[in-house]
Amino acid sequence: MGNVFASGLAPPPLAEPVPSPNMPAEDNVPKSSQQNSTDQNPGSLEDLHKKCKDVFPTVFDGSKFMVTKALSNHFQISHTLNMTSPNPGYRFGATYVGTNQISPVEAYPILLGDIDPNGNLNANIFHQYKNIRGKFAAQVQDNKFVGTQVTTDYRGSNYTASATFANVDILNHSGVAVLQYLQNVTPSIAVGTEMAYQYGPQVPGGEIALMSLAGRYTGANYTVSGSVGAASIHACFWRKHNENIQVGVEAETNLRLGESVCTIGYQVDLPKANMVFRGMVDTTWNVGAVLEKKLHPLPFTLALSGMINHTNVQHKFGIGLIIG
Repeated sequence: MGNVFASGLAPPPLAEPVPSPNMPAEDNVPKSSQQNSTDQNPGSLEDLHKKCKDVFPTVFDGSKFMVTKALSNHFQISHTLNMTSPNPGYRFGATYVGTNQISPVEAYPILLGDIDPNGNLNANIFHQYKNIRGKFAAQVQDNKFVGTQVTTDYRGSNYTASATFANVDILNHSGVAVLQYLQNVTPSIAVGTEMAYQYGPQVPGGEIALMSLAGRYTGANYTVSGSVGAASIHACFWRKHNENIQVGVEAETNLRLGESVCTIGYQVDLPKANMVFRGMVDTTWNVGAVLEKKLHPLPFTLALSGMINHTNVQHKFGIGLIIG
């Protein structure tokens, strides 16, 4: 939810905040610091289904080669070579993580982006001041801004209110605005709502507004989340079976088209083998998987990707190598 670019506008790729170097992973934070109470912030509505979606593999096609280098505790650069469609070529990336550490896994400001030899740029900025967190993303293609997005989150003790504005063009009178609210009502239940408004000459009637309701139930080792709107229903289930196995199920229904897609995914972590495997299958007969293997003691990570559609007899395979 909350991806305003799903309406067909050009989406700048958004990235999640990057933990500062030498910070422990979230899963390693003592459970005593993650108290389950209504005073705990539920996060943003945009991340309502995040645990489930993180289980699914990110399938890629062709070959990728990436080299990362940390120049300091706060600055890192990367070189990426993609030999695949639709965006083949070289990209240079940079990430800066500031010194304002607000939690064991977060430090601000964060600046990250990448650029290719033709000047096509993706840029993201994250910053947080007390309870206010801001995000800015921009995408430049052929010397033109093809996508911009600004998001502001206010995080209270047990709620998060968000406002997002995307591709706002004052001259052409077009843009997208999204308001979101998510609150804990019990230690296990969070409920929220979203209002999306789009206007412009490309919209039938000049403007359109959509509203949806959302909720999430969090158990000891599982979460159930869902949202209902005038045109769609979205539901997710995530369960952590043990320390090594996670399973996710996602169902999306388009009420206007009368179509539904259900996806089942799983993630297997094999720490002794330094390997992570993610797989998925959906009701349109897509089957995909990604295998990531760390080649210790070398600072290499090998990634193998594959997907096949048994109905259309379409497939794609990929191989990637990350150094650093």
